[in-house]
Amino acid sequence: MSKAELKIDDKTIDLPVVTGTENEKAMDISRLRSDAGYVTMDIGLKNTAVTLSKITFLDGEEGILRYRGYPIEQLAEKAGFLEVAYLLIYGELPTREELDSFTSGVTNHTLIHENMKKFFEGYPQHAHPMGVLASMICALSSFYPDSTDPNTNEDEFKLTVQRLIAKSATIAAWSYKNRVGHPVMYPQNRLDYSSNLLHMMFALPTEPYEVSDKVSSALNKLLILHADHEQNCSTSTVRVVGSSQASLYAAASAGVMALWGPLHGGANQAVVEMLQQIYDDGGAGKQNIEKWISRFKDKESGQRLMGFGHRVYKNFDPRATIIKKAADEVLGEMKINDPLLDIAKQLEHAALNDSYFIDKKLYPNVDYYSGLLYRAMGIPTDMFTVMFALGRMPGWIANWKEMMEEKQPITRPRQIYMGEKARDYMPVDKR
Repeated sequence: MSKAELKIDDKTIDLPVVTGTENEKAMDISRLRSDAGYVTMDIGLKNTAVTLSKITFLDGEEGILRYRGYPIEQLAEKAGFLEVAYLLIYGELPTREELDSFTSGVTNHTLIHENMKKFFEGYPQHAHPMGVLASMICALSSFYPDSTDPNTNEDEFKLTVQRLIAKSATIAAWSYKNRVGHPVMYPQNRLDYSSNLLHMMFALPTEPYEVSDKVSSALNKLLILHADHEQNCSTSTVRVVGSSQASLYAAASAGVMALWGPLHGGANQAVVEMLQQIYDDGGAGKQNIEKWISRFKDKESGQRLMGFGHRVYKNFDPRATIIKKAADEVLGEMKINDPLLDIAKQLEHAALNDSYFIDKKLYPNVDYYSGLLYRAMGIPTDMFTVMFALGRMPGWIANWKEMMEEKQPITRPRQIYMGEKARDYMPVDKR
């Protein structure tokens, strides 16, 4: 094994070099504190690999994303969401028998306990659906106490996985129904996962509802594109919570809460709000677009071009191309003339031909068009992150499972204390 040498004070410390299957390299500093008395400082963990994982490979410089070795472009075009979920969780694409069994298991667990309906009745109508989703997922552990043991047998884990994926969709749809004051719609076992979710969200008891194949297919793509993305904020949160031996329900609930933040899962909502602001300011005219491009380049303006650039991708986000095509197809199918889409396209063209954005390697990411696609489906902006969470659920489960199988120790980061030195207590009357 190759190694790196680190010289500290009068010591030379050998650091093993770990090389991944795609030639990623890392220095193993796990014994640095015990051997040298030092820790490393990496605020935000942007340069720290916290685990060895076999789930997702991401190359930000080359714009590559693969699940278990399979290119995201192939999976989004050819696979179903539950097929990809099985791949992420169990490591291989399922056989026909395995896929049918997994799909049937998820389908047969979409109902939630009738007592949970009382929880929905207790939430105010304006409750944010992400808060509802997180708390209701955590509440599932109360209805299935056997699932709280993280070291459970394989059959119990399989059951928990199916319940979590299935019931999360029902909870999400019912949180939307609660928000708009409509009666809940029970799941339909005859429908696939994406179609069933759309049916539960938009059908009404008063009339039949037919799910568009085009819309269902687009939602399937969105869910797949969001299914995993290496050690992002919410996935890392799931691993941190799970490292304490917390149940899968508890860890997934924590993942939802991490995703809720506007710097993580709320980015596609911010894109739509930005496009709406541009529309209100004058629309898609060339002069107005140029004005906003100038604002985005001016650091003093306080305006940011949302949906461009990525924490990891320093090239084109491979998911963005897929989403843009799907958005065009859905809007064409539904004959929707969305002025925000026109603004988005003109803004993208202007930015991609501007040296400022080219030099900074700011390209559209998955959030740039996904919000417009959700909007075309009739999904309100405060539900965007909920849809993201449903897509990310298989990735969270896969990471929790991998961590448990490898018996990862409890996560316990270090810090550098910068507070007051030791001092004596002073009675309150003498302060």
